[in-house]
Amino acid sequence: MGASKYISEIQFINNNQEIIFNYLSNFENLSKYVNEGILEKLTEQVPQIKITDFESDRDSCRFNISGLGQAGISIIEREPFKTIKIVSSGSMPIEIILWIQLLPVAAYETKMRLTLQAEMSMMVKMMIGGKLEKGVNQLAETLAKLPYR
Repeated sequence: MGASKYISEIQFINNNQEIIFNYLSNFENLSKYVNEGILEKLTEQVPQIKITDFESDRDSCRFNISGLGQAGISIIEREPFKTIKIVSSGSMPIEIILWIQLLPVAAYETKMRLTLQAEMSMMVKMMIGGKLEKGVNQLAETLAKLPYR
């Protein structure tokens, strides 16, 4: 197994850094968007993976992956208003660490960048490595468009 790192392009969000941080650091806020479209987009990108039974609470999300079983992600670290660190768990073929980094530009403008570190076998990397690179950018774009409040 080897680690690969994927870094998104910087996204600009027209909102306050603290509001964005508080929203993204609570998975209950994201469950609506995951259930209403993100899972469908993921299935379109990687048809071999079908995710169902998505549930979340403040600190974690759980879901089933066809052929693999129960998996999830959990927030393990919050550095107020700057960084959210998320790790994978369960029966996924890769181990993931995701950092969401926020940096204020002005009172109501924030820069966001995602960094994904994935620990996976060479075979898995050959199959999905390019999709992870594209996916981290798509996730950043999606998060930048959420209606933060």
